[in-house]
Amino acid sequence: MSADVHGFNALGDAEARHLLASCLDVPRWVEEVNAGRPYADLDALLAAADSSARTLSAQELDSALAGHPRIGERAGAGHNAEASSREQAGVDTRDADVASRLVAGNAAYEERFDRVFLIRAAGRSGEEILAELERRLGNDDDTERAEVVDNLREITLLRLEQAV
Repeated sequence: MSADVHGFNALGDAEARHLLASCLDVPRWVEEVNAGRPYADLDALLAAADSSARTLSAQELDSALAGHPRIGERAGAGHNAEASSREQAGVDTRDADVASRLVAGNAAYEERFDRVFLIRAAGRSGEEILAELERRLGNDDDTERAEVVDNLREITLLRLEQAV
C-alpha cells in the first residue's frame, strides 16, 4: 500500500490496479481511476473515484456486491476480510437480539431485492444498521438500487482513503 497520493501515483500499473480493486472490484472503475494518474492530491483522486463509482451498471453492482459479506457475518472467500471486519466493528454479533434481527433482516432483504444488503457500516452501531435495513425494505427497486450504489460508493471512498 502506498503512503500518500504521490506514492499511489508512483506505483506500477499492476500494483495500482490491485490497490484499487481492493477498494472496489469493478474492472471499469479500476481502469478509469488508474487512467487518471498522476493525481495532484488526494482530493483529486477521491473526486475521480467518486465520479466513476456513481455510474455502476447492474452487472458491475452485482459483481461488486459479491465482494461484501452480509452485515453481521464474517467475511469469507472472495471478500476483503480486513476491510469488512474494520467496517463492521460497531456491530456486536455477541448481542443475541441484534444478531438474530440481522439474520432475519438480511433474509427479508435478500428475498425482497435478490441481493445482499449493503450499507456503509463504518461508524454505525448494529441498531443503526438495523433501523436502516428496516427502512430500506420499504423502498421500491429503483430507489433501493440508488441507495446501494451510494453506499457502495461511500465504502469505496473510505477504503481508498485508508489505502492511500
